[in-house]
This record gives sequence, structure tokens and C-alpha cells, in this order.
Amino acid sequence: MEKLTNKEEEIMHIIWRLEKAFVKDVLAEIKEEKPHYNTLSTIVRNLEDKGYVAHNAYGKTHQYYPIVSLEDYKKKFMKAAIHNFFDNSYKNVVSFFAEEEKISVDELKEIINLIEKNNK
Repeated sequence: MEKLTNKEEEIMHIIWRLEKAFVKDVLAEIKEEKPHYNTLSTIVRNLEDKGYVAHNAYGKTHQYYPIVSLEDYKKKFMKAAIHNFFDNSYKNVVSFFAEEEKISVDELKEIINLIEKNNK
């Protein structure tokens, strides 16, 4: 699975949410700094070349749909981030968020409960 650019990832989130979309549908979902239609069309075709989307043709118009699920992309992205930034340590990930005060004690307790529940 090839890494996506930030803009490609933004477009993929829209396609995942819509499930099926023409380029005009994707364009309508972009809130800030809308790209030109042709630019967006090129980005979507790049996503197809990278194996993230496929299309159904209706004459000269294409309706795109994801062939990589958000869940699969998320797993790949998280594994890479944990490997590249946290020395493959989930403990380091949790420690990072605790030190940055991005995770509460209650959330940590929930995580511990999930781990204990899954280990039974």
C-alpha cells in the first residue's frame, strides 16, 4: 500500500465517507481552498493508480469507490507511525500522549479494562 500525500488522504476520507462519488461530489464536500475540478480529477486518478479507488464508467463520467478500507489504511498508517516514531513500542505511544496531556486517567483506565477483557 503506497503512502498517500496529505491532499490524497483528505480526498480519500471524503470518498470513504461517501462510499461512491463522482469528482463533482468530492468537490462539493471540500470546505476550504477548493481545488480546480481538473486538479481534483487528477488526484482521484492518482488514487486509482495507487490502488485505493476504482471506478464505474457511465459514458465519459466515472463514479469512484474505495477498494482499500479506512480500517486497513488506519492499521497500516498506525503501524508505520509506531515503528517510525515510537520504536515499535505501544507503551511509548501511550506515554507520549500522557506526557502531552492528550489522554486522561479515565481513558487510561478504559484502555486497561479493554486489555484485561481481551486477555480473558
